[in-house]
Amino acid sequence: MAKKSLQTVIPRWRYYFVMLALVSLPIVVLAKIAQLQIMPDEKHGVDFLQTQGDARAIRQEAIPAYRGLITDRNGEPLAVSTPVTTLIANPQHIKQFAKPQQIVQLAQALNISEAQLKARLKRYRNKSFMHLARQLPTAEAEAIISLQIPGVSGRQEYKRFYPAGEVTAQLVGFTDINDDGQEGMELAYNAWLTGEPGAKKVVKDLAGRVIKDIALVKPAHAGDSLRLSIDLRVQYAAYRALKASVQKHQAKSGSIVVLDVDTGEVLAMANQPSFNPNDRSNLQAGAVRNRAITDMMEPGSTVKPFTILAALESGKFQTDTLVDTNPGYLKVSYKTFVDPSNYGVLDLAGVLQKSSQVGTTKLALALNPDSTRQVFERMGFGEPVGSGFPGETLGNLPGHRNWDPVTQATFAFGYGLSVSSIQLARAYAVLANNGYRKEVSLVAIDEQPEGVKVIDTDMVKTVRNMLQAASSDKGTGKRAMIDGYSVGGKTGTLHKVKAGGGYDENRYMSAFAGLSPIENPRLVTIVVIDEPRDGDYFGGLVAAPVFSEVTGNALRLLQVTPDQLDTNRTVASLLRAPKKRGDS
Repeated sequence: MAKKSLQTVIPRWRYYFVMLALVSLPIVVLAKIAQLQIMPDEKHGVDFLQTQGDARAIRQEAIPAYRGLITDRNGEPLAVSTPVTTLIANPQHIKQFAKPQQIVQLAQALNISEAQLKARLKRYRNKSFMHLARQLPTAEAEAIISLQIPGVSGRQEYKRFYPAGEVTAQLVGFTDINDDGQEGMELAYNAWLTGEPGAKKVVKDLAGRVIKDIALVKPAHAGDSLRLSIDLRVQYAAYRALKASVQKHQAKSGSIVVLDVDTGEVLAMANQPSFNPNDRSNLQAGAVRNRAITDMMEPGSTVKPFTILAALESGKFQTDTLVDTNPGYLKVSYKTFVDPSNYGVLDLAGVLQKSSQVGTTKLALALNPDSTRQVFERMGFGEPVGSGFPGETLGNLPGHRNWDPVTQATFAFGYGLSVSSIQLARAYAVLANNGYRKEVSLVAIDEQPEGVKVIDTDMVKTVRNMLQAASSDKGTGKRAMIDGYSVGGKTGTLHKVKAGGGYDENRYMSAFAGLSPIENPRLVTIVVIDEPRDGDYFGGLVAAPVFSEVTGNALRLLQVTPDQLDTNRTVASLLRAPKKRGDS
């Protein structure tokens, strides 16, 4: 039986309907795409899509601001900001997109083990940001970024660099890793030095890498520069001499201040021990302290000139008044004051020249102690110097309702009160300024301040001449003499206070306070050496030579005209000096 093939018949209308649907489908899709991309009012249209796309690709990044420069008075840089790169990462991107071999590469580039890197990434696994390495040299950071590891990128920052290193460490201070001032002038003037960061919009890919910059949102503004009062040349001279003395005498610490008499500006301020602010990996806490400003000491015999001023001001004593110091000691109540030897009868200049405890005690007991204290107060003791330096000490100038004789005597030669080196420098500047007190400045000033008169000019000049005798060949400060320049100053050898009270017989602080030249002083220098332990401890042996070296160098650097040329001493110093090539 023959088979009959069956032919399926499709209605014509169905055919046309299917064809129409197939032709309409792309048109509908295109219409929907156009609706989404062109019509702004559509709920999920172009604005929505653009916003969502931007949210996933466009980021706002901070533009770091350059921290203000710190310089010395002559423009020599003391603190500068150098560009560095911080490596940052998105741990989630690294986990999602980075290959195992790239993790190994990143660990090797960061100089850590793979296990350490994975442990760090695990700690931040729920975060979208972490630091990989802070403040790397730009070339080193770029080498790591060039590995193109997903989620790893760089951010520009600034790192502080201190060209003078440990020479100006305590004064200038330093910043932390976030470029905020932590110590010294960096902290005191942090707001002034800190710039205002800017911002920019950038496009980033899925791995977090910046593809391009889009727009500047806000420009960064650099911080203001700070010009300090110090002269870096004088600072180096002061630092070298102080460090050599501390090492020579095996001392615990030391400080030195050089003050410009005319303006009150600090030309040098050095401390020992010091530290390198560019490498603080082994930083000792005690090395950070700016002892010249923050540490207190009993000034001892360095304040005897002010007791002489009080004596002259009282009217009870004249320059030719004689004081009998026989037999070389004096018992007052429960205490006996002793001179190194019996100086006999001395005038006021002799009392200062020999630093006689007996003579000073007799002067003090003859004076109203409150009047003596008032003279000390007018010199600025017990008051801040107003430097603005963090941790500046006020010192301590006690007042007593009833002064017992021993307290009255010891106060007159520097015990029972406390001062800082910079306060002592300000007081000696009054002697140098003919009785006018000018405030101390760590920042360079352009106009010479007038000052306030606090003591009679003629009396001050008289005491200056006495100080010159105290620093002569016959005085306790003879090692403070400077070839070519007249010098006036006073030594101080101070017993240190014991922890349980009283004074330690075997621990000393050696000091010298002086000015030069005598007739028209330009510089005041204060030297303090704490606990010299090589056998010498007298201020005239330990601190006075430092004064001579530093002040002499400073006067020559500042081109101050010599006022006391001694041909024999000058020739002798030339003969001692090493000859340079070509010298005959």
